[in-house]
Amino acid sequence: MLRRLNPGIGFRKAGTKLLVPDIDRGDSPATIAGIEVDKGARLVRVLDPSGKWLAVFPASIGSAEKPAPSGEAEVKRVVRNPTYHYDPRFAFKGVKAKRPFTIAAGPNNPVVWIDLSIESYGIHGTPEPGKIGTTFSHGCIRLTNWDAEDLASMVQKGTKVSFKDEMANAGGGSLQ
Repeated sequence: MLRRLNPGIGFRKAGTKLLVPDIDRGDSPATIAGIEVDKGARLVRVLDPSGKWLAVFPASIGSAEKPAPSGEAEVKRVVRNPTYHYDPRFAFKGVKAKRPFTIAAGPNNPVVWIDLSIESYGIHGTPEPGKIGTTFSHGCIRLTNWDAEDLASMVQKGTKVSFKDEMANAGGGSLQ
């Protein structure tokens, strides 16, 4: 889309001025039935009570090191601008710390943490939107910060989350 809006303009030089769409995302839906995490398609879908898709977000879902779970979960809480607490029991690849540490809320943290009922798993934003769709996560579901904000405004404690290895029905949800 950006290439069509900006023909002949390169995207590699910092400071290049681009024409971008200003899309009104509208109000959040009043009632959602749940969330489907489609691990195969790397998508998060928000469903209404009839199974209709209300929103679809591209996502990074787990990794070979710590895959996302299968089955059902629910939202325990939503935290905006969270403080990150590292637990060395999880021994994330690339993290050399042997002791717990904390990173205060700010630009090095996601803007939203949607805590799930499965220990150490959640849905959160990332300050690196270019990595969405890859498997670089430590098991969680990563969205762009703006999509995480949108999703956080739709869910509440108790919202059902269904992890699917592959979706059979491409036209609508299957959350019960």
